Amino acid sequence: MAHPKRIGFLSFGAWHPGGGLTHTGADALHQTVELAVAAEELGIDGAFVRVHHFARQLASPFPLLAAIGVRTSRIEIGTGVIDMRYENPLYMTENAGAADLLAGGRLQLGISRGSPEPAWHGAEAFGYSLDRDQVRDKTALFRAAIAGAGVVRADAGGRPGDAMLAVQPQSPGLADRIWWGSGTRQSAVWTAEQGMNLMSSTLLLEDTQVPFDELQAEQISLFHDAWTSAGHDREPRVSVSRSVMPITSDLDRRLFGGDANEDQVGWLDGAISRFGRSYTGEPDRIAEELAQDAAVQAADTILLTVPSQLGVEYNAAMLETIARDIAPAIGWSPAAAPR
Repeated sequence: MAHPKRIGFLSFGAWHPGGGLTHTGADALHQTVELAVAAEELGIDGAFVRVHHFARQLASPFPLLAAIGVRTSRIEIGTGVIDMRYENPLYMTENAGAADLLAGGRLQLGISRGSPEPAWHGAEAFGYSLDRDQVRDKTALFRAAIAGAGVVRADAGGRPGDAMLAVQPQSPGLADRIWWGSGTRQSAVWTAEQGMNLMSSTLLLEDTQVPFDELQAEQISLFHDAWTSAGHDREPRVSVSRSVMPITSDLDRRLFGGDANEDQVGWLDGAISRFGRSYTGEPDRIAEELAQDAAVQAADTILLTVPSQLGVEYNAAMLETIARDIAPAIGWSPAAAPR
């Protein structure tokens, strides 16, 4: 059975001391929580945050997700994505379990190898290797621990005992709510084979000279085929990210009226990459164009990047316009208001 169409916001939580309405790290954190509350009131389905290190952006997601979880009652909360190069998988399991329990089982946890970071060997500064195979080993350990497997022997009077201890606390169902941020068609197949949901952003680390949405739709199709071949016993979820900026005022036009609304091709992380277009303009035109986006149609969840430094009021109004005038064109309807 197909999942219903969902929309959520995706915030980088950027701040800058000298510009915008988000001047400090405290501003970024508090405003993200307040935007999640406002989004829930609008019927939006998800509040997701990016995770970047050594930058004026959101970095440690679990305190923030827990705060959103206790201030809201319905909206999904998640990451897009956590860079596993920087993580201790067992400590991350503890944090994720606690955040999910505080939110009542609403965590949708996007993880991946991560995108380029500003620090030279930043993960090594955190004490971890940059080796890709180790990232996958850490991911496997994290997923086993999330699922409740014993991961360390008990102490039996100063020697290793036979019993295996699981990380606590455990949050039922969280193991099925892990997503892998995939940047290629090949890694999407691997994601399906592993039994994780698929999270695909506004760029792919490859280019076949077809429009971005078609390349991404092919990625999603390969994921579904591999999922079926693997014989998993649940229906997977797929998310894609989009930059959607409706223009309804002179301020919107000054800020975003110059967007080219075209795919871009460039060099990123050692590969020729295709970057998806923005959707900027009048709401009715965006609605028509987004309805024709092949990957938006193929995904069940659309994550809308928000210009976080413009503050809660601006972003909530933008989400309201999208919910009212654009999202119905892709088959979305608002969730029931929280009680």
